[in-house]
Amino acid sequence: MGATRDAASEDEPDTEGAFRPPAPPPEGWTADDLDRIPDLPSHTELIDGDLVIRTPQTRFHSRCLRLLEYGLLGLAPEHLDVYREFTVVLDRRNRLEPDVSVARAEACTSLDQTWLKSEDLLLAVEVVSVDSRERDYELKPRKYAQAGVPHFWRVEKDEEKGLPVVHVYELDPATKSYGLTGIFHDRLKTTAPFDIEIDLTAVD
Repeated sequence: MGATRDAASEDEPDTEGAFRPPAPPPEGWTADDLDRIPDLPSHTELIDGDLVIRTPQTRFHSRCLRLLEYGLLGLAPEHLDVYREFTVVLDRRNRLEPDVSVARAEACTSLDQTWLKSEDLLLAVEVVSVDSRERDYELKPRKYAQAGVPHFWRVEKDEEKGLPVVHVYELDPATKSYGLTGIFHDRLKTTAPFDIEIDLTAVD
């Protein structure tokens, strides 16, 4: 996902007009709080009870999201739906926002719904940025796996070509961890969670 920062940090300078969250409760924020905190910036995530706010996306990040969202939408069967930057409740203290996700179509029952349940998610996709690298490599896939999300993709930029490289992972239910099933350059082709073929060079 895009770069993020801890909203609760008290060491940052007081920037005029910047969002200043209220003091968290003693046990930290909960997933339900994201819909209640006044003036909370868009795309705020909850990780272990802490608020994490995204900083602006790069052009590469934005184009990757568009390519993958439209590519998956065009291929997904009717019983599945594709979401871009839509939060997923993993547990009471974790509400993450995959860059792109695939979920069961019945997961959303209202146009006013603001989150998905982790058990309805089939795929979570994160596009790595400089500031999110540690989260996208370690923390977020670990949390998705522990929540039972069957598939995870990590997308990075090939610095020489300027094109996305997609690392595809599948969940081992016995260990609740992901195993790498493929690394795709130029063209992404996989049969899980459904038949997918996307031209990665079209990101330009």
